[in-house]
Amino acid sequence: MVEDEVRQAAALKRGLEAEGFAVDVATTGPDGLWLATEQPYDVIVLDVMLPGKNGFKVCAELRAKEIWTPVLMLTAKDGELDEAEALDTGADDFLSKPFSYVVLVARLRALLRRGGAPRPARLRAGRVEFDPAARTCTLGGAAVELTGREASILEYLLRRKGEVVPKAEILDHVWDFAFDGDANVVEVHVSALRRKLGASSIETVRGGGYRVSER
Repeated sequence: MVEDEVRQAAALKRGLEAEGFAVDVATTGPDGLWLATEQPYDVIVLDVMLPGKNGFKVCAELRAKEIWTPVLMLTAKDGELDEAEALDTGADDFLSKPFSYVVLVARLRALLRRGGAPRPARLRAGRVEFDPAARTCTLGGAAVELTGREASILEYLLRRKGEVVPKAEILDHVWDFAFDGDANVVEVHVSALRRKLGASSIETVRGGGYRVSER
C-alpha cells in the first residue's frame, strides 16, 4: 500500500491484515516504486497524491518496467479526471475517497482473481508504438498520422500480437453492427497502414488473416 496519510494507512493495514492480507506500507512515491519493483506483490493500493512522485507517475513507471501487478488507485472525491488518468496510466481499478472499506476489500479480491497479466498502457510491435488513450502512433519514435479507422485496426491487431486475426473478426470489432458493405474494406485499410508503417508491419497469413509483425 502506498499512502502518505499515516493514520489511514495504519487503519487500512490493520483491517486488511484481519482479512488475511499481508500488507507492506510506503508513504512516498519513490519508496512505493522501489518496493513494487523489488517485491513480487499480488496487488498494489496506490494513492494519487504522494510526496516525491505522484501515483500516476509511479503506475506509469511500473508499467514501463513491464511490472503488471494489479493496481487499485485511490483518487480524489468526484475526481473524474483523476479516474481517467489512473486508467490511462495503467491502473486496473480505482476508488474515490472517501470509500467504503467493504468495497475496497471486494475490489482487491476481484483484482487478485484477475491476476497480473500484461496490460500495457502503450502497445508495441517492432518499431511501431500506439497509445490507445491519446490515439497516437509512432514509427521508430516519429509520429505517424492515422485515420480513426486505421488506428482502430492497428490497436486491435496490437492487442492480439502474435495471433493471426481473421478479416471477419476485424470487421466485427472495428465496424459497427449495421455495416453491410464490402468486407474488402479491411484490405483497403490494412494496405494504407502498410504504406504508412512499412510493408512488413502487418503480415498476411493466407487463409487465416492478418498478424502484426515484430520486425
